[in-house]
Amino acid sequence: MKSNKVAIVSVMLCFFAMGFVDLVGIASNYVKEDLQLTDSVANIFPSLVFFWFLLFSVPTGMLMNKIGRKNTVLVSLAVTVVSLVLPLFGETFPIMLIAFSLLGIGNAIMQTSLNPLVTTVMGGGNLASTLTFGQFIKAIASFLAPYLAMWGATAVIPSFGYDWRILFAIYFVVGAIATAVLWATPIAEQPIEGKASGFIDCLKLLGKPIVLLSFLGIMCHVGIDVGTNTTAPKLLIERLGMDLNDAAFATSLYFIFRTIGCFTGSFFLRVLKTRTFFIISVIMMALSMAGMWIGTEQWMLYAAIALVGYGNSNVFSICFANALQSVPDKQNEVSGLMIMGLFGGTVFPLFMGFASDAMGQAGAVLVMAIGVAYLFTYIRKL
Repeated sequence: MKSNKVAIVSVMLCFFAMGFVDLVGIASNYVKEDLQLTDSVANIFPSLVFFWFLLFSVPTGMLMNKIGRKNTVLVSLAVTVVSLVLPLFGETFPIMLIAFSLLGIGNAIMQTSLNPLVTTVMGGGNLASTLTFGQFIKAIASFLAPYLAMWGATAVIPSFGYDWRILFAIYFVVGAIATAVLWATPIAEQPIEGKASGFIDCLKLLGKPIVLLSFLGIMCHVGIDVGTNTTAPKLLIERLGMDLNDAAFATSLYFIFRTIGCFTGSFFLRVLKTRTFFIISVIMMALSMAGMWIGTEQWMLYAAIALVGYGNSNVFSICFANALQSVPDKQNEVSGLMIMGLFGGTVFPLFMGFASDAMGQAGAVLVMAIGVAYLFTYIRKL
């Protein structure tokens, strides 16, 4: 029992490290300002981070079959730690491209391997609720990122001066601690029985309707997540005339309500039907899109950002658990496919960047609204 508690703590530390990927939203805004980039060019950074989910998720599912879930998570942490060091050496366009690429690769490996590791540590149970609590821990790292960046940009820090990149240094230290704790924690894993699946075998699982539809649901979830993360400050700058340091609060507000949503969702998913809670969540997201589309008052924009933060907080866990439980004998492979759906974080920001250059931030909101519309169609699969 004692060793199981230690394992739970080490896994939750990894969930915190998983949240580092969400710094890309506020970081891309600061890089845009520092390097004088357009929206479409600046949105390359979040798109690049999530591009690697397309390439690495399924191979990671296969890698888990060979070296185990814990060792695969350790690989992901090592890559993530390296990605956090690079920006400390400079803020040139090539350095930031490489750093965000490694951050995406590390996170793709981590998200694919850490969720199945939870089932090993917890021994099954209410998977959606357990994953939601992990998402709550992840969200803490997500909403701290804008505050740390703002603090670095406005406070004199020894050896840094005024520099938002102190964010990378702090998360580097936490990432190193998470790596050491997981490495030292014994976790017993069941050996894989039978022949391990190949790449084509994994992709064939998309032929199962629930797996494919859950994959698309996760694409929409992360597209809306990254899209709001990136667009919320721009909405305040465009419509309220705020500067970036003040507008960065919008990103924190989103993650505060996403954190609250994950924390309360782990309770609601135990006492409500999953379908009922999902319907409530998607309706909140729809109201949010309307508010961000027409809002010109600060209270309305803040309310819209809070609504999408809460509404989108449990979509991943519900879609992921729905797919994972539909093919219980291929959980590693299904996990790889579901995390490949985070490629939506590449697709949505690219289209949002072009749309916002053409018609302002309302264009970016319109792209996210398409994702919300799809989630309404997913309701009948729950």
